[in-house]
Amino acid sequence: MACRRVLLLGPLCFLLLLTLRPTSALSSCGGPCQTLNDCSGQLICIGGKCNDDPDVGTHICGGGGGGGGGGGGECLPSQPLVCGSNSYPTYSCSPPVTSATSAILTNNDFSEGSDGGAESSCDGKFHDNSESIVALSTGWFDGRSRCNKWIRITAPNGRSTTAKVVDECDSLHGCDAEHAFQPPCKSNIVDGSNAVWNALGLNIDDGEVPVTWTMA
Repeated sequence: MACRRVLLLGPLCFLLLLTLRPTSALSSCGGPCQTLNDCSGQLICIGGKCNDDPDVGTHICGGGGGGGGGGGGECLPSQPLVCGSNSYPTYSCSPPVTSATSAILTNNDFSEGSDGGAESSCDGKFHDNSESIVALSTGWFDGRSRCNKWIRITAPNGRSTTAKVVDECDSLHGCDAEHAFQPPCKSNIVDGSNAVWNALGLNIDDGEVPVTWTMA
């Protein structure tokens, strides 16, 4: 049956064509997938979407998404950074900022001579850890636009506190003296001082704790 000649059966023909269409097409960046075989090239299936393989270090899908200033979209890794025998993903973006943005709280020593690295980039100064201050991942830091602004952090135990943004937790660079030879930060880090951890009633020795944050 020639569909273009039978106008009244248009919808039926359309469904017939969909049924007969080959299903072997592979998904590209961001396309739907269920198994590794559903993605084209060196892409892998992560969370139901085709994406770069962090183990291989491909950056076919890019990673130059928005700075996490509140827009939608997925934050994908950029070019990996090789540190000796290790390779770390880098990020120029962070997850979108919402009224309860999911993050990982880590601990940072902002004082001089510590493993926190150089002076805080917002004011060019070192800080005492009794101050309620944080560094944000590169995307959330958003080119210094959040410098000296306050955020509210909420811990799993229900306690919350406010902290001032004084520095960037660099998600693009690392493994050098400026970054205290630490690898790049992940894209979803709130790096808090001792004062932040204490105010939230958290144990610093835990290293990483899931939290949420928003602008205060």
